[in-house]
Amino acid sequence: MFLFKFYLITDHANARHKPPQVLPQLAAAGLRALQVREKALSPLGLADYAAQLVATLGERRAGLWLFLNDRADIALSLRLDGTHLRNDSLPLERHAPVLRHALLYGVSTHSLAGVRSAEAAGADFVTFGPIYDTPSKAGYGEPVGLRALERVARATSLPIFALGGVTPERTRACLDAGAHGVSAISAIWNALHPVEALQAFHDALGSL
Repeated sequence: MFLFKFYLITDHANARHKPPQVLPQLAAAGLRALQVREKALSPLGLADYAAQLVATLGERRAGLWLFLNDRADIALSLRLDGTHLRNDSLPLERHAPVLRHALLYGVSTHSLAGVRSAEAAGADFVTFGPIYDTPSKAGYGEPVGLRALERVARATSLPIFALGGVTPERTRACLDAGAHGVSAISAIWNALHPVEALQAFHDALGSL
């Protein structure tokens, strides 16, 4: 069994509830994995923001897998658990062995070819989508849908996290299509009650 089933991604600029204020409550409620994304920040800004989130967690940091978007060097410097690569990131196969041995790697994918490439390069897991229509993924074109998720799941042994418009109500369909788990942004940060939303995902997934 992989390390987690629910993969939460930060988006501070568009979040109704800001991660530094809400993350400790989510960690206390059982959150197990977080990707610090924040594409608008400079490398220094990203490092400082990630360090701020770690500081807010205190003792709860021990129970949470922390991934940093794109920057494996900063992730290693901050002693985070992993990094998550985008389409325009330095390809995984070009990362130095010291980084690859020290960190877990997630990779964003939007096609079967992308998933196969990530698997061949040694990724630990992939996000795949957007499954449903969602503003945060509008730049990636039309939703790929559940049928594409099903085809990809049959073609790889990697844990796949369905991403894009996924809600607790849509989670079962993603699992039935072969996803290991789901990933979310606004479904948590913009929920009226983020902790209750996290619990709803827990109930749909069976665990976080």
